[in-house]
Amino acid sequence: MNEKKYFLPYQIRWLKDKSPIKIWEKSRRIGATYVQSYEDVRDAISKTVPSVWFSSADESAAKEYIEYAEQWTKLFNVAAKFLGQIVLDSDKDIKTFSIEFANGVRINALSSNPKAFRSKGGKVVLDEFAWHEQQDKLWSAARPCITWGFPMRILSTHNGKSCRFFRSIEDIKKGNLDWSLHTVPIQLAVKEGLVDKIFGRKTSQKEKDDWLDEQRRSCADSHTWLQEYCCVPIDETTAFLTYEMIQKCEREDLLKDLKDITGDLFVGMDIGRKKDLSVIWGLEKEGRTKTTRIYKVLEKAPFKYQKEVLFEILKHPKMRRACIDATGLGMQLAEEAQDVFGKYRVEAVTFTNPLKEELAYNLRIAFEDITILIPSSLEVREDFHSVKKITTASNNIRFDTTEKTDGHADRFWAGALANYASLNSSGDIYVSTGGKRKILELTKKYTDFSPRNLKYIY
Repeated sequence: MNEKKYFLPYQIRWLKDKSPIKIWEKSRRIGATYVQSYEDVRDAISKTVPSVWFSSADESAAKEYIEYAEQWTKLFNVAAKFLGQIVLDSDKDIKTFSIEFANGVRINALSSNPKAFRSKGGKVVLDEFAWHEQQDKLWSAARPCITWGFPMRILSTHNGKSCRFFRSIEDIKKGNLDWSLHTVPIQLAVKEGLVDKIFGRKTSQKEKDDWLDEQRRSCADSHTWLQEYCCVPIDETTAFLTYEMIQKCEREDLLKDLKDITGDLFVGMDIGRKKDLSVIWGLEKEGRTKTTRIYKVLEKAPFKYQKEVLFEILKHPKMRRACIDATGLGMQLAEEAQDVFGKYRVEAVTFTNPLKEELAYNLRIAFEDITILIPSSLEVREDFHSVKKITTASNNIRFDTTEKTDGHADRFWAGALANYASLNSSGDIYVSTGGKRKILELTKKYTDFSPRNLKYIY
């Protein structure tokens, strides 16, 4: 059979690999199960295996696999009988979809119950292995099936870093396992003709790029895109703020015009160092709850414009404290804000690893206690989730982003600065009597700030 007529290059490489055990870390929906069913039918027809035992994470996947196998039997023009779903070994909990060939070889698509592999022998195929609920038990039951030299095939997308699938791939890369490894992310599949096959014609590079962009956008989060399509395992336990923590604090319609903010206002501004992104975050504090009322992203904005936007917020009569990133590019803006509004209201924050740790953990506590509310926004969610706590070789802790976002976690740090500004602040400003006149002059010129908030120390 002319396999090139039916399969793409990465599928043909899989077919040509005769290794005893081969494992495929793959993108979703690139035809891995499809080509595996072909290999299994080919092995059954040639009687190189006494039987094939296929297991996937759910029954629908098992049925799809058998449907593929039925198609290949027709293409090979061989006699085969579809037995439908049958009970295996008189155990009502173990069912299989089976095809029996004239030569006596059966292909069996099993349920995910590990007991189904007990007392079996032959070729084993573990599809979407990382997603089996009882991976270790399934492995213990399935591995002895190939003891007499039969092949094993393991195919899956990733499901974090704590499962056997991930550990097996790491052991292969370290040379601890002599298995054959195939890696096909969606980008490679597209490069080798997947989009052409979907469209049914030769596509341009722009069409391929547009198709990939659309798949990426429709995933709605980088977690899904990286793990399900890009062969990048995501361990949610390494996220400093998990999706669950973030989503519990998300609300619709939080943002307000400045004139509508009546509670104490606390501001944070992060000056972006990636793609010239700056973010201003404003929290209105009412009791223990801090609600996001201001969220402004200034991308590639001139310094003059950033200053105008920030100062308009800082002169709000309810603005109690602002923390501005004074690291690098932010130094000038932070100093000018202090000159105008005073150091008692504006703190210039220079990022250091210890300070970032304090900022990050203060923000995390607010998320854990659900005392901070943020906009329900994909870009905000992804930015906050992108921050990882990293321990360096010298055992120091640093916070950084390891995922692709449209900033350098600027939203996270702006929110963290606003939250930091809200801590230990009563709204009262304490000054010495000697500075009274200068402070009143500044606040009168740039704000509607009332002298009643000033507490004088004699």
